[in-house]
Amino acid sequence: MQIGEVATRVGLSLRTIRHWDEVGLVVPSKRSAGGFRLYTEADIDRLVLVKTLRPLDFSLEQLRELLATMDALEDDLGDDARVTAELAGRLGVFRTAVDSRVEALRAQVQGLEMLSRELRRLAGESRRQISDTG
Repeated sequence: MQIGEVATRVGLSLRTIRHWDEVGLVVPSKRSAGGFRLYTEADIDRLVLVKTLRPLDFSLEQLRELLATMDALEDDLGDDARVTAELAGRLGVFRTAVDSRVEALRAQVQGLEMLSRELRRLAGESRRQISDTG
């Protein structure tokens, strides 16, 4: 699939897809004889994954490292315990960062829910005061 079709399907701009290719996040599987980027379903899945991960406060370099670690783990046959342990350790660092971010977001959501309840309460009191004086 060519980049225009992919952009429409995934909901990304051509510029973003090209940039992610240039920085090594999502490199198309093939190029046509004319040099056009050609994407497979796996490439599209990768674009969707990066699109999902991008707003989560990871730098492009961190995303590239995370994706490389995930790819390496997928390909790891387990025949070199040292390599497997190193990959698992890198994955653990990302897992810790993600878990910490999840906890921070939960705290933010709780704060927003508390604020929302308070605003509803105040709005209800204001309506009662208006109806009592009106």
